[in-house]
Amino acid sequence: MMTELPTLPPTETEADVAAIDELRVLFTKIRAELSKVIIGQDAVIEKLLICIFARGHALLMGVPGLAKTLLIHSLADLMNLKFSRVQFTPDLMPSDITGTEILQDGDGTNKRAFEFVKGPIFANIVLADEINRTPPKTQAALLQAMQEQKVNTGKHQFTLEPPFFVLATQNPIEQEGTYPLPEAQLDRFMFLINVGYPSASEELQIAKSTTGGATPEINKILSAADILRFQKIVRLVPVPEHVYERCVSIVRKCRPAGAEAPEWIKKWVMWGPGPRAVQYLVLGAKARAVLQGSYIVRTEDVHAVAEPVLAHRILVNFHAESEGINSAEIIRRIIAEE
Repeated sequence: MMTELPTLPPTETEADVAAIDELRVLFTKIRAELSKVIIGQDAVIEKLLICIFARGHALLMGVPGLAKTLLIHSLADLMNLKFSRVQFTPDLMPSDITGTEILQDGDGTNKRAFEFVKGPIFANIVLADEINRTPPKTQAALLQAMQEQKVNTGKHQFTLEPPFFVLATQNPIEQEGTYPLPEAQLDRFMFLINVGYPSASEELQIAKSTTGGATPEINKILSAADILRFQKIVRLVPVPEHVYERCVSIVRKCRPAGAEAPEWIKKWVMWGPGPRAVQYLVLGAKARAVLQGSYIVRTEDVHAVAEPVLAHRILVNFHAESEGINSAEIIRRIIAEE
C-alpha cells in the first residue's frame, strides 16, 4: 500500500500567479455586473480599475448626464466599499470635506469637550463632483488627503482607511466662475479619463433599459481585503528592462527643454511631465497587464496607459492650440515614433 505524500503548500510565485489568474476572472465578472446598470463605457471602466489596483486617483472629464456618478457608486457597491459624494460649490469649506470639531456636553457631567465629527473624506471611494467649482483652499484640503492618506485637524491626525480612492469630475463646457486646478495639483491624479458620448446603439439600449421597471441590483464581488491583496500583487509584476526604458523615453521626449525632445515638441509644448509620470506609466502598465491576465508587463501595456497618464501633464502652447493640436495628439504621435 503506497503512502500518500503530503500536499506541499504553493510557493510564493505560484500564489502570485494564481492571484493574477483570479483577478483576470474577476475583471470579467466586474464588467458583466456593471453592464446591468452601465451601458458601454468599457474603456472607462478598465481605466478606473487600473487606477484602483495601482493605488492611484483619477480625474474624469465629461459633460453632464454620462452616468459618471452612477458608475462610481455601482463600482463601490460591487467592491463592498464605503462611498461618499461631495458636490463642490464656491462656498464649500475645507472642514466640509475633512470634518470639524463640535463642542459637546459631557455624559452625566457639567464639563464640555470638543468632539471631532468626520467629514465625507472618511470613505473608501470619494467622488469629488465638479472639483473646479470650489476655491483653491478647499481643493488643497482634498488633494493633501489624497497625497498623505491622512487628515490633520487641530491637534489631531487621522489615518484614512485603505483602500482609499478619490475620483474627481470636471465639466469641460462651463468654465465661467470656476477655479481650474493648477498643473502641480493635476499631477496628483494618476489618470485623466475622458468620458465620451455613447454610440447610437448604446444610446438606444440606454433609452430602453432606463425608462422601464426597477433598477437591477449589483452583486458584491470583492471586499476591501481583496483589493488590498490585489494591489500588492500588482506591485510584484515583473517589468523587463526595455519596458522601463520605453517609459522613461516617452516621458523625456515630451519635455521641450530636454535633449531627447523632437523639434515638433519644442514647437508645440510649453511644459512636459515630471518623474511622477514615469512612475504612473510603470504602475498603470503593471495593473493593466494583470487585468489582461499577463504575468509580465509588455510594451503594449505602457502604450495603452500613456494617454490617461500624460494628457494632463503636458501643457501645449498657443502655436499648438492655433493648429488644433492637443496633448492627446502629441502623445499618440510620440508613441507612433517610438
